[in-house]
Amino acid sequence: MVGVLLDNPRSGFDGGARRGRFGRPSRRVLVVAAVAAVPVLLIALQIVASCNGFEGPLQSVWHDYFGTPKSMSMPWAGLGLALIGLSWRRRFVAVSIAVALDAAIAGLRVALGGPLTFGNGAVITLTGLALLAWLGWEGRDKRNALHAAALGALLILATKVGDVWLHVTVMAGPNVLDRYMALADRAFGEPSWLVARGLGALGPVVPAVLHWVYIELPVAAMAIAVWQLRNVVRTGMWPGHYLVRTFLVLGLVGPVFYILFPVVGPMFAFAADGHGLQIGNFWPRHLPPMEHAPARIRFDAFTPRNCMPSMHAAWSTSIFLHSRRDTDGSPAPRWLRWGGAFWVLATLVATLGFGYHYGADLIAGVVLCLTVESALRAPERGWTGARIQLVAAGFIVFFALLLSYRYLALWMAEHTLPAGIIVVALVAAYCRAFYVTWFAQPVPAHPAEIAEVPAR
Repeated sequence: MVGVLLDNPRSGFDGGARRGRFGRPSRRVLVVAAVAAVPVLLIALQIVASCNGFEGPLQSVWHDYFGTPKSMSMPWAGLGLALIGLSWRRRFVAVSIAVALDAAIAGLRVALGGPLTFGNGAVITLTGLALLAWLGWEGRDKRNALHAAALGALLILATKVGDVWLHVTVMAGPNVLDRYMALADRAFGEPSWLVARGLGALGPVVPAVLHWVYIELPVAAMAIAVWQLRNVVRTGMWPGHYLVRTFLVLGLVGPVFYILFPVVGPMFAFAADGHGLQIGNFWPRHLPPMEHAPARIRFDAFTPRNCMPSMHAAWSTSIFLHSRRDTDGSPAPRWLRWGGAFWVLATLVATLGFGYHYGADLIAGVVLCLTVESALRAPERGWTGARIQLVAAGFIVFFALLLSYRYLALWMAEHTLPAGIIVVALVAAYCRAFYVTWFAQPVPAHPAEIAEVPAR
């Protein structure tokens, strides 16, 4: 799968020539395998969900078509991505059909006593668009439309898989590591407690805005992706790298650690939302007492263990990075750069202020994002020594953070100043290396010229 994501569609070399007679399979074989893996994964997760009494991805997809969609924004975000591959006339027609279908289905649902929600029209239109392009169009129009429709469908399906995975984290991790996280977080000043008290003093408007920013992260990603891919129809060329690729790979890699490092967050482990299983009602007004013998704690059977690492921190960081420059390396417009900065800042404040995460979670999420981005960025450069070193260093820093949170938590709580300085300095050094590798050097006017830059 990584081979597909790193392949450069603008390369002039044939895949078979690059790989050799006994090398890796061709790009087409890998794409077919990846496409075949999607229904297999959905069916497997649906079986797991049905056997354990919660909604599976296929049920959720069925509701998007014929029932009440779980999300109003995600279907439209997926359709928005799909529209990238269409001409303006076809976009107008597709949006008109989607709006008409959504209005009709929503009106019928309300008339039958159901809730007022939207999304069915967008999903139906996206499906019809893919079928029309596959069966009725040819050439560049067909390729662009199917490529964009696949991105939109993947965005929607990824949320379905993510919902099921949250249930899997509960099944796999009955005991959580929040005692360790609270100790480690002392080295960072226990920011969740501090930010939550600050938000509480600002009244209801600011938290409401932050909550909207937090839950609509995929919509922000869709907006960045639409901007990055705005020239696809006109040129027929897809960039070698864009935000959706980073989003999807982060979504594949990050949640694995929910099982390896189960954490529920301060609002559950240290507040009344713990449903009687919390360590105490401390968050956000009171700091928990120092524990000199931390241990796992048994938790409930329905709160997701989805804190470590913070995927909202990782995804919002990727939004920030991709809002800095265009896909050809030129500076992004000012409104986009300010928008990306606002979104990452607001998301990080929300994750802390609402008690969803510890500060240590956010640090790990940022490092994971920079590591994945280093593996995917500028595929035309190839796997140079600088890229290999940066990716390897990222994984080393990431695993060092997780191991220190687990096995050095008490030491970090007892030596807050040196522990905090060491972690912050280590992460800052990695961020600096990332910047020097990908942003400090001037980018040639034509991306193809990047391949000629010698490895450092």
